[in-house]
Amino acid sequence: MVIPVHDLNPVRRTPWVTYALIAANLAVFLLTPGVVSSPGGGTALADLCRLQAFIEHWGAVPRELVLGRTPELVPTGGTGVGPQGPGCLLAPPDYGKSPVLSVLTAMFVHGSWVHLLGNMLFLWIFGNNIEDRLGRVRYLLFYLLCGYVAGYGFALLDPRSGTPLIGASGAVAGVLGAYLVLYPRVRVWSLVPFLFFIPLRLPAWVVLGLWFVLQAFYSAGYGLTEAGTVAYAAHVIGFAVGAALAVPLRPGTRQPPPPGPRRPRAAV
Repeated sequence: MVIPVHDLNPVRRTPWVTYALIAANLAVFLLTPGVVSSPGGGTALADLCRLQAFIEHWGAVPRELVLGRTPELVPTGGTGVGPQGPGCLLAPPDYGKSPVLSVLTAMFVHGSWVHLLGNMLFLWIFGNNIEDRLGRVRYLLFYLLCGYVAGYGFALLDPRSGTPLIGASGAVAGVLGAYLVLYPRVRVWSLVPFLFFIPLRLPAWVVLGLWFVLQAFYSAGYGLTEAGTVAYAAHVIGFAVGAALAVPLRPGTRQPPPPGPRRPRAAV
């Protein structure tokens, strides 16, 4: 896959919302039990059980979103030994959970360093220009809307699933879709794997178009022996929503005013 590194698309204002989103995702990740202590992927059972309990609590579960069914038993974060050997303890949940709010909290939960850094890399490169184009408040609303539609759209595809959906991928995919619509010809420095990584300056439509095609390909079940734990369909939905919302903002439409000090009004 092409890995973007930097785009040649200057902004007119500091993208504080993008920075804040990245900082919030990083902060939540550092507070997530069981992931920071094992960056290499080898996780002890105690860490794994605590991570499962955290994800179950704060993740968005399709059957909760669509059917309103809350589980009778959830991981507690503790470990024990049962008939089949060591495992994670289950018990009735000791917390209340709002399915609607779980979509929001799930956007800031990541299960591994690779999951986090991949999302934040794309948000860092492409989010600043979308924030610059929309303005800070509209950009934040846009980001959250894409995440919500991606989360609920994914849940509707498998409403009986009890597997929590986590990560900022749906919201970030919306940013990528908007960028493709607004800045398709902007050059993006990218690393292209060919024996080794070759740096090339490619147009955004190639980088992001290839990304979308791969997500759609994988979500349909092609190219993979199994879907694994990646919600490719949420990526596709978020990308499509972001692109659709950006269509009215294409070049030729009214641009937001550039930042700068306001001119004083003349006294009457």
